[in-house]
Amino acid sequence: MMAVIWSQQKTYPDFTAFDPHHEHSDPKSDPANPRWWMVDVTFVRKFTATLTLGMLRERVDLHDLIILRRGNRLSITPVTPAQWRIIRKRSFQAVLDIE
Repeated sequence: MMAVIWSQQKTYPDFTAFDPHHEHSDPKSDPANPRWWMVDVTFVRKFTATLTLGMLRERVDLHDLIILRRGNRLSITPVTPAQWRIIRKRSFQAVLDIE
């Protein structure tokens, strides 16, 4: 984890997947049943240091984070309010540099 972002709305189909001329085109993606989704986000705050996957895996109380699931793409993943409270606890305070 490197930053906090805020999702502005729900996901919607990634229109670039349907464009055969786009570099992210996916011929197997169907507009009626999309394989790829997008979400618009707003930057909130960058962490002072990266919160690594290893650091997250060491925390038993964060075992259910989406980012730790096998096969998950490491991009933007949500956290629940309970997970966010755990992440903000003192053990990560120095890394996150947030109040």
